[in-house]
Amino acid sequence: MRTQRCHGRVIGIIVGCTALVLGVTGAASASSSHSSPRDLGRGVLAAGDGWAAEGAGTTGGSAATADHIYTVSSRAQLVAAFKDAGDAPKIIKIKGTLDFNVDDAGKALSCADYAAPGYDFAQYLAAYDPAVWGWDTNLDKEPATSQEGLRRTSASAQTARVEVPVPANTTIVGLDKKAKILAGDLQVKDVDNVIVRNLTFEDAFDCFPQWDPTDGDTGNWNSEYDNLVVTGSTHVWIDHNTFTDGRRPDSAQPAYYGRIYQQHDGELDVVKGANYVTASWNAFTDHDKTLLFGNSDSATATDAGKLKITLHHNLFKGITERAPRVRFGQVDTYNNHFVVTASQEYTYSIGVGVNSQIVAEANAFTLPAGIGADRVIYKWKGAGLTAAGNYVNGRATDVLAAYNAANPTALLGGDAGWVPTLRTKVDSAKNVPCVVDRGAGAGKLR
Repeated sequence: MRTQRCHGRVIGIIVGCTALVLGVTGAASASSSHSSPRDLGRGVLAAGDGWAAEGAGTTGGSAATADHIYTVSSRAQLVAAFKDAGDAPKIIKIKGTLDFNVDDAGKALSCADYAAPGYDFAQYLAAYDPAVWGWDTNLDKEPATSQEGLRRTSASAQTARVEVPVPANTTIVGLDKKAKILAGDLQVKDVDNVIVRNLTFEDAFDCFPQWDPTDGDTGNWNSEYDNLVVTGSTHVWIDHNTFTDGRRPDSAQPAYYGRIYQQHDGELDVVKGANYVTASWNAFTDHDKTLLFGNSDSATATDAGKLKITLHHNLFKGITERAPRVRFGQVDTYNNHFVVTASQEYTYSIGVGVNSQIVAEANAFTLPAGIGADRVIYKWKGAGLTAAGNYVNGRATDVLAAYNAANPTALLGGDAGWVPTLRTKVDSAKNVPCVVDRGAGAGKLR
């Protein structure tokens, strides 16, 4: 049978693809929510839908009473709604764009508004030029009156605005395709039972990245602020959202000291003992350090036995690395579509970190000429992973065997040591490009 291409991926005839998308995507969405599209706030995670379904499952604020349902269109209203409801079940409906770089009155704030008196970026560059400062001296002990100290003070002022904590028993949902959190960092910290759906997260940027001479062989710029961070929390469902650098791509940033002035950190991080998280039908796009599960090799005390996370039916497009990078956790990643574009810088997709137990099954990888299947896995002190039923450019491919053949001195074993049981429908990897590309991201709930 003659084939056609759907967004660059080889699939069956276009009529068959369309029928598949309408059938499977709709079924998958229905299995993950018991609400209609008009009442997304009442949706709950379906039984068995990934690690967030463990135990009592994840219901968010679905049981909210009428007085704890809020429609918000500004950062101030969002913060007020969280404060008003506390830990009671609550539904927060996002309308329009919520810009987090604003003051309490809604006035836009620039980087200059956060800067501490005396801080000057030109002076910072002159003070810590590697030719003067060196390549192996940490800046963290610089006094408060130094340019690094003033940078830290400036960064603290921005943190107070762009990081917003999310209480327990909360559902946050976009009302329509235009619902967006701009330049914000939602912090799901030390709470239980949170749902985030149908939102676009764009450009959580750091006005004051730090130069770290000790990062790598030649130093690097490091930034704060992820779009969404799950820290020490349990039962979190992240569904049908879009994450993007949007208006401020890294490729447009200047370089200082020979390194890109990196103003973005991650799109989604799950760290510090967080557990039972499902991320489904999201689009992670145009970013460098995308998903970090576990933020330290030495975090055995907090992370061992935790960081149990499911990733399914997500689109990763234009991503440089960390899709995800995993330490410690039992991470089930299936039915995701990884699209590497010819123009992007690409390092790897799945990072196998210390004590990680990753199962990567029935995923699809779309790679351009010059990037082979051996590149999709990278070893970060990990021992192995389970990889089965994956497709590369429309063909069944053993991506682990490809990695091992290309890296004979850094081999990975083929057994993660566990078998996932919390799954709903698993699609064939050959159908994943059509299913995921049509169904993943904000505004695509059926």
